[in-house]
Amino acid sequence: MSNVKRLYRSRYEKKLGGVCAGLARYFEIDVSLVRLIWILLTVFYGAGILAYLLAWIIIPEEP
Repeated sequence: MSNVKRLYRSRYEKKLGGVCAGLARYFEIDVSLVRLIWILLTVFYGAGILAYLLAWIIIPEEP
């Protein structure tokens, strides 16, 4: 049986929608690093807010 990684929004480690915590768990990195990247995308490119909202809608919450 194959062990397939699934991307889910975190139900418990969330600050807003659980997107950053879910991505951190999927890529096995620290959640603070993912949140920092989102902040940098928002400040420098303005794409962070839109990307977060899209991810919040598209990525399902963990069961």
